[in-house]
Amino acid sequence: MAIALVTGSAGLIGAEAVRFFSSKGFQVIGIDNDMRRRFFGEEASTDPCRRRLERTIPAYMHYDADIRDHVAVESIFARYGRDISIVIHTAAQPSHDWAARDPYCDFSVNATGTLVLLENTRAYAPRATFIFTSTNKVYGDNPNLLPLRELETRWELSEDHPFFEHGIDESMSVDHAKHSLFGVSKLAADAMVQEYGRYFGMNTACFRGGCLTGPGHCGAQLHGFLSYLVKCAVTGQPYTIFGYQGKQVRDNIHAYDLVNMFWHFHQDPRPGEVYNAGGGRHSNCSMLEAIRMCEELTSRKMSVTYFDQNRIGDHVWYISDTRKFQRHYPNWSYTYDLRTTLQEIIEAGVTREATETELKLPAIRESATVSYPNTASSTAV
Repeated sequence: MAIALVTGSAGLIGAEAVRFFSSKGFQVIGIDNDMRRRFFGEEASTDPCRRRLERTIPAYMHYDADIRDHVAVESIFARYGRDISIVIHTAAQPSHDWAARDPYCDFSVNATGTLVLLENTRAYAPRATFIFTSTNKVYGDNPNLLPLRELETRWELSEDHPFFEHGIDESMSVDHAKHSLFGVSKLAADAMVQEYGRYFGMNTACFRGGCLTGPGHCGAQLHGFLSYLVKCAVTGQPYTIFGYQGKQVRDNIHAYDLVNMFWHFHQDPRPGEVYNAGGGRHSNCSMLEAIRMCEELTSRKMSVTYFDQNRIGDHVWYISDTRKFQRHYPNWSYTYDLRTTLQEIIEAGVTREATETELKLPAIRESATVSYPNTASSTAV
C-alpha cells in the first residue's frame, strides 16, 4: 500500500490531507506534536482532532514527534522507506506576532524542520512527491506597493493594473520588502524546497497559500481569520480589527480545495514548482464584508472594535492568481465559494459551542456563581 506522510497531521490542512489521501487508498502516517497548543493556548490545541482521526480512520498511524528532531524523523522514514509515495508538509509556526516573540523557535520550526524533512525524503524516499504549504507572506509587503483605491467596504486594485482581473501571480518579487520574521522563515523553507527540486531533481512543490480555512480550523487570537471571526460571531465574544479601516482584502481557500491541488500535482509532478494557492477572485472578502456576512448567516450582531495600528508586514490587498496551476492541471477547480465555506464553518462552530455548553452544565448546576473571562480579540492572517 502506498504511504502518504503528513506533517502537522492534526491541523487544518494536515487533517484534511489525512482524510483525503486515506479515501484514495493510501496508508497515512501522521507527525504532529501539538505545538499549536504552545503557540496559541489550550483553545487552539489539535489534540481533539488527532484523537478523532485515530478513531475514524483505521489506516492512520500517528507519531508524536517534533519535525526538528532529525533522529526521531529519520526513524519514521527508515521504517517506511520507499513505500512513502508523497510527503505533505503542513507543520509550521504560522503567526507574524508569535515569530517576533521567539525568532529562534519560529525559524527552527519553519526552516530547519523543513530541511530535516527534505533530507530524509531524499535519503529514504527520493522518488516521492514533496508538497510544502508555503505562504503569500514570502512576498513580504510588496503587495502593498500596488496602486490601491479605497471603496466603501474594501481596498481594491486599480482596474488598469495587470493583476486586477485575476490577482497576484508568481512573478511578484520576494525581495526588497518587509516580511515579518515569520515570512522570512517560511521564505527560507520555500527556497530550500525549490532547490531540492531543481538541484536534486526531486518532485517538490511550494503552494503559497492565501487564507487557508475550513470547519476543521482551530482559530485563535493570533492565527485564523475566518475561523476566529466565526468563533466570535457564534459565541458573542468581541472581535478587534487592526488597521486599514477593516477594508483589507483576503482571498480564502477551503482546505479541501487546497488538498485537491496536492492530489492533482502528485499525479503528474513537476520538480521545483511554485504555485500561488488561494481563493482568487472566486472567493475573497474584506474584513468588513466578512463581518457583515457572518452577521447575516448567524442573524446576530457582532461586537466589533477598531484599533488603528495595523500589524507589521500585513497585506492591505491580496488575491491569488491560480491560473498557473490551472494551466498545468486543468482538471482541478474550486468546489467551495466564500459563502458556502462560511456557512460550513458556522455550522461547525454552533455544534462545537453547543457541545462545550453541555459539558459545562454539571459545573454550572453545582455553583450559582460562575464567571468566565472575556478577553478575546483577533487579527487577520
